[in-house]
Amino acid sequence: MTTAPERLVNYVTMEFPAEPDNVAFARTAAAVFASRLDFTLDELDEIKVAVSEAVSNAVLHAYPGGGGVIRMELGVTGGGALKLTVIDDGVGIADVDAARRPQWTTRPDERMGLGFTFMQEYMDKLDVVSRPGAGTRVVMVKAPARAAVAGAR
Repeated sequence: MTTAPERLVNYVTMEFPAEPDNVAFARTAAAVFASRLDFTLDELDEIKVAVSEAVSNAVLHAYPGGGGVIRMELGVTGGGALKLTVIDDGVGIADVDAARRPQWTTRPDERMGLGFTFMQEYMDKLDVVSRPGAGTRVVMVKAPARAAVAGAR
């Protein structure tokens, strides 16, 4: 039995060209949206790194010939967590499990291959769905640590 996705109590969706200059924009937009929750400054920095990696992956790998659009969805779940989704309609990833391994990259001469490693480390949940020729969807969830501590009382 599958469970229904958690309802979002607030959200924003944006699309922007898959251009390197938009990585900083996406990172900042995500941090501003996340700041409405009770994240620490360190947690906001972690969110910015995770978003930078997800959007950079789409910019660098999804559209090898250039062009393309990235869609970023930001939401607050009913449980008070941040849900971030980065979507591209690019070339996709043939082997997601391999791509999630540290130091795996399609561009070893230029990249370290740690994007998914950082996303996994800094977020509470990371799901990657991709098919060759059908694009990639990266879903990340993070709850404020203070909220988890307060809920444990």
